Amino acid sequence: MSSFSVQGVRVVVVGAARSGVAVAELLVQRGARVTLTDRQPGVADAGRLRAAGVALELGSTDAAAVAHADLVVMSPGVPIELPAIVAAAARGVPVIGELELAFRWLRGRVVAITGTKGKSTTTTLVGRMLEAAGRRVLVGGNIGVPLSSQVDASTEATVHVVEASSFQLETTDQFHPWIAALLNFSPDHLDRHPDEPAYGRAKARVFANQTASDWAVINADSAAALALAAGTRARQLQYAVDNIAEAGVYVERDFIWQRTSEGATPLVPLASIELAGRHMLSNVAAAAAICHVAGIDGNAMTRALSGFTGLEHVMELVATVGGVQFVNDSKATNIDAAGRSIESFDRVVAIVGGRYKGGRFEDLRRPLSACGKAVVAIGEARPLIRQALEGVVPVVEADSMADAVAKAGQLARPDGVVLLAPACSSFDMFADYAARGRAFKDEVGQYLRERNRE
Repeated sequence: MSSFSVQGVRVVVVGAARSGVAVAELLVQRGARVTLTDRQPGVADAGRLRAAGVALELGSTDAAAVAHADLVVMSPGVPIELPAIVAAAARGVPVIGELELAFRWLRGRVVAITGTKGKSTTTTLVGRMLEAAGRRVLVGGNIGVPLSSQVDASTEATVHVVEASSFQLETTDQFHPWIAALLNFSPDHLDRHPDEPAYGRAKARVFANQTASDWAVINADSAAALALAAGTRARQLQYAVDNIAEAGVYVERDFIWQRTSEGATPLVPLASIELAGRHMLSNVAAAAAICHVAGIDGNAMTRALSGFTGLEHVMELVATVGGVQFVNDSKATNIDAAGRSIESFDRVVAIVGGRYKGGRFEDLRRPLSACGKAVVAIGEARPLIRQALEGVVPVVEADSMADAVAKAGQLARPDGVVLLAPACSSFDMFADYAARGRAFKDEVGQYLRERNRE
């Protein structure tokens, strides 16, 4: 257990979403004097937090509260460029994130997984594979369970499998994974990070504190990921689906293989994978590579894949209506992820749009020209989508998710695929990607009922 102490320390937690609430409660338990501040006027857990001893400053990011802090802990959803935070850092006040703070009290080893896309699926698979091998595992981080809420359950035998976002990594200082994996890198979150190099630097922080006794697992199919990992001091293991020549774990013929000095050893039969899309195959290869360096054999990996058909809102088959498949990939919140989704199917009508957060919609022209029938554009990004894609496939606009599902269903007949692959954030129309995915599924259900009445 770390000797890090907050006993009597004045700590301001900025952001009262799930991570902020979890870290505020942890800090109070560890003896800190905690103020939780948020721009929103209310928080669902207010009564419980006040009873625990957390002071609440809601309705603003209170500059006065931050001004008297000995330590500032940022929730990942809050920009570190807020004037009060910049001023605190300039005064020498430590500014760290929830992930960093929780890490300082963990007792087990950490497997950290980052990348522009595929993090949640790979993190889940790694957890399943480790559990299948009998390891004590806690899965958390950006995947939905704050690391702060797992500190008390951490033991020396625990392997913490942590999905780490760029927002979490940019506020790390001592965060030190035993195994750090970078799945890929492409422009994303440019509405939050000042530019693409800054986004890349945040991702590369996953390797910052590794040593020669650690492991860095890198996707050899991503030149950008290889470049970001070039300075790591850790031992490297590369994995690949396409560029397999130098990869230590790779996909060929009917297996995922491990390359050894004595030849190749099969790890996972491809027949055991129940996930659609070549990018999903890459996620499985990543999980296999991570678990290989963690000492897990191929039998446990294969057992973990049994029955795993994916996560909600990730390439999720919702229904088949009159020969048309409806697929929910609401978590495809950037352009590269949407392109990978589109190229996984034939005769696709893609529902694209939301709040633009960087990248080039023109990059969807190639997969759409090969696999697309049409695009239904939604949200604030509709004009950008029409400008970028019109002429490749028909582009129609929709004012709501119900309108989008109805128009896409009509365009996909008789045997196409309606794919929600937004390539954007959800915040213009929905609370988050999950709310967007649920709305899509609800409207597909309504569309099915209406078709059954015809």
